[in-house]
Amino acid sequence: MTGAAIALVLGSTLVGATSAQAWDNGSKDDGAASRSGQTLAPNTRFTMAPDGSSGATVGGENIPNIDSAKKTIATYYGDPGTGLANQTASPYISEMASIVAKASASLKPAYDTAIAAGQKPAIVFDADDTMLETYDMEVAGMHFTFDPALQDVYVQGQKFPATPSMVGFAAAAKAVGYSIFGLTGRNDDQKTATLANLSKVGYVGFTPDNFYTKWTGVGTSVQPSYITCAAAKCTTVEYKALTRKHIQDLGYTITLNVGDQWSDLQGGYTQSTLKLPNPTYYLPSADLPGVSEPALAPRTTFTMAPDGSSGLTQGGEGIPNIDSVKSTIYTYYGDPGTGIANKTDSPYIREMRKVVLQQLPRVAAACFIEKKLHKNPAIVLDADDTTLWTYDMEVAGMHFTFDPALQDVYVQGQKFPATPSMVSLASIAQKSGCTIIGLTGRNDNQKAATIANLAKVGYTGFTAANYYTKWTGVGTSQQPSYISCATAKCTTIEYKSQTRKYIESKAGGKYDIVANFGDQFSDLIGGAADHSVKLPNPTYYLP
Repeated sequence: MTGAAIALVLGSTLVGATSAQAWDNGSKDDGAASRSGQTLAPNTRFTMAPDGSSGATVGGENIPNIDSAKKTIATYYGDPGTGLANQTASPYISEMASIVAKASASLKPAYDTAIAAGQKPAIVFDADDTMLETYDMEVAGMHFTFDPALQDVYVQGQKFPATPSMVGFAAAAKAVGYSIFGLTGRNDDQKTATLANLSKVGYVGFTPDNFYTKWTGVGTSVQPSYITCAAAKCTTVEYKALTRKHIQDLGYTITLNVGDQWSDLQGGYTQSTLKLPNPTYYLPSADLPGVSEPALAPRTTFTMAPDGSSGLTQGGEGIPNIDSVKSTIYTYYGDPGTGIANKTDSPYIREMRKVVLQQLPRVAAACFIEKKLHKNPAIVLDADDTTLWTYDMEVAGMHFTFDPALQDVYVQGQKFPATPSMVSLASIAQKSGCTIIGLTGRNDNQKAATIANLAKVGYTGFTAANYYTKWTGVGTSQQPSYISCATAKCTTIEYKSQTRKYIESKAGGKYDIVANFGDQFSDLIGGAADHSVKLPNPTYYLP
């Protein structure tokens, strides 16, 4: 059977059965979606397990987009886009002030209770993002990709400011009469510099004797006798909980344990815990054997606007943790941690197959019928993550931080595999009577390589005449006359929607765009297509 015949057979039962990522446009002139009153906009509510396992069970649109998570975190820390937190005012600073004020009110009553019971009350403090704020290192320095060598540069250089409100809290605790202890995952080689950094930013009372760092296994820096672990490498919870036990064995009662990671708090040996907000990294660790602490676990439900504005309204625990977002994305793409997607089977491949199977009958039938009616049908396809799959570049190559120079290396080298199932969709659309047209944000200098990459992975029908790339502003590569924009730099929506309108005009070939496929909502907004299909992609967001 021909592609068109197959489509018509399927279409007899399936036409109209569209996926959650498909929209029927209200008209050619707007981007509104008439189906169930939906609009072309990202999801804002998410369920995400901290360990990344949700990537196996939720679709791509239900995974927090990593760029939106980054923007939300930046807003929360008052980062204007430089990777540097605002040290004067931000939602983070305000939340810390509120948390610390509440905890400060409990210091004296808890102390008095402990003294009345004949105890020596103590408070244990973690270091990073409990007493010392690491945001500038994590973001401006590491771009959310941990680098132990760079971390040591920051530690030895004593580059960290104090975590908001915590100098005052530690001082208040000491003034009340508490003994204070530090307990950090930093190692013994970093102990001296860490103590100096604490003193530099205003902390008092921390000494080599009451500040615990982790052994390196080199020279005299060995695992203490009071710590025994289930495996050769101790977990964070084993190290921290058993160190707290050691402090208690020295005669102290830990009335409060303060940390920014749940693994700082798990394992007991404290009367109470104080979790400080930190969505910039996640350091999980298993409970101690036989211990269950379900209350000491991250949130799993989130509200997050795509533009980052939720950082103004959600507390730190209500922002999707960046490491959990990454882990969820890895699971979704079948990435074992190498930055390379599984090309054979993954939740993403299965979802793409499902989306394409849902869309094929409708698209092929529309192509076939309009061809018979001489309406010159066409489908428009974006490039990156619509026809060509960029995951390996985005993750293994760029670590989720876009690098235009490296992107050009991948483009010119034609390094991208086909997006799962999309070669089949394009092929059947062609056989059913549609012209396939490319429309991408890649630039004119990348046009030839992009068309060659498409042919290399199995697409047919893309030509220089029906493949639209963006002008560079250099030489003959100038903004087309059919595109007019509100400012000097056109938005993606202006460029793509006006190009689609041109394609449907007499000058552009007088095509009827029966379907427009893209992985970004900005690929789809603006109308000039009968049907819009959003493909899943949580690896970047282009508003």
